[in-house]
Amino acid sequence: MTTVEQLKDLRDQKSRPHLEQYAPVWILRESILAEDESIQFHVLFQHNLHGWVNRRYRYDGFNDTLYHMGQTLVAEDEALDYMLEPPYIEAKVTDIPNSYGG
Repeated sequence: MTTVEQLKDLRDQKSRPHLEQYAPVWILRESILAEDESIQFHVLFQHNLHGWVNRRYRYDGFNDTLYHMGQTLVAEDEALDYMLEPPYIEAKVTDIPNSYGG
């Protein structure tokens, strides 16, 4: 049986490489399902096609698998409220599409 901290570390090892492409990314909420050795969590980021999205994932620690569980669009005003907190994954470089004319 893994501890909650171990489960979060395993989740981070699996989810960070996938989510880095969307940085900055904020974790909105998470639910630890200890009996299933899994974590369900919601993240917020700005998608280049859809705008701000709240995407839900489930990390299965037993199988070391990350599942995408759907997403909903978020209004920019609502997204700004969440951005007051430090992000889960910070952007290394700000890249605005078409900012270089291409």
